[in-house]
Amino acid sequence: MNPSATATSEFVEREDSAVYETDQPVLYEAQDGIATVTMNRPTFNNVQNSQMTYALDEAFRRAVDDDAVKVIVLRGSGKHFSAGHDIGTPGRDINKSFERKHLWWDHVNKPGGEQLFAREQEVYLGMCRRWRDIPKPMVAMVQGACVAGGLMLAWVCDLIVASDDAFFQDPVVRMGIPGVEYFAHAHELHPRIAKEFLLLGERMGAERAAQMGMVNRVYPRAELEEQTYAIARRLAQQPRLGLALTKTVVNRAEELQGLRATMEMAFGYHHFAHAHSQAMGAGQLGGHDAKSMVQANKREAA
Repeated sequence: MNPSATATSEFVEREDSAVYETDQPVLYEAQDGIATVTMNRPTFNNVQNSQMTYALDEAFRRAVDDDAVKVIVLRGSGKHFSAGHDIGTPGRDINKSFERKHLWWDHVNKPGGEQLFAREQEVYLGMCRRWRDIPKPMVAMVQGACVAGGLMLAWVCDLIVASDDAFFQDPVVRMGIPGVEYFAHAHELHPRIAKEFLLLGERMGAERAAQMGMVNRVYPRAELEEQTYAIARRLAQQPRLGLALTKTVVNRAEELQGLRATMEMAFGYHHFAHAHSQAMGAGQLGGHDAKSMVQANKREAA
């Protein structure tokens, strides 16, 4: 078989067919030293496609470049914070090229497991590490679902403030995958709780998440915004450099405890799982898609 013909055939099959429901997947506002970055795909529970990921990066860069901004609040519009990665909307743009932020090559014309490996180095693992190192404190305001890829966005923030109806979940073991790409589970939770969280794939309510140390504060839904911005205003009163240095010290301490090494190891297993699933004829996600994952969640919650 002609390798170049195979590559060309694969490229044709992977042509981008995404249809976006909005040209503003992320909204930005800055006032009184606080930048608000809002995920804006409420129709699809703020699932993350690359369009949103790069828009988030642009918004965070804007906040970092604005000397008047001292703190960043990350939130989601609508009922949920984020239901994870986009695995089934018309805006799923896995085969689209973007202006990349890291030094991995473009993924769209790559064969086999290389395509997904390169893409997820960029838009998932790489982006989350980039955002975690933002020198300004970030506060996640979480309501409703914070699932799978949504966890990654909350975990890169320095504080997580949740509504009493919020829940956290990583159900991707159902796909044969050992957790989402930014694998912080065993650092956000005690290892035994992390195993429960992953192996059972059950929802963890906000109150238990706070007891486990994953969430800082829990408030009634009606008070969530007021209380989150009260915290943000207090942060904005602190000196910029003091905030940056304090955040850096704690982040580096986590890395000395093995956070980065854990992620590197988990990312390798994650992509072995994708490749195994493809080799077994079940696609990249173990035969699942957005609809089947939602249906499985409903059955288990019943």
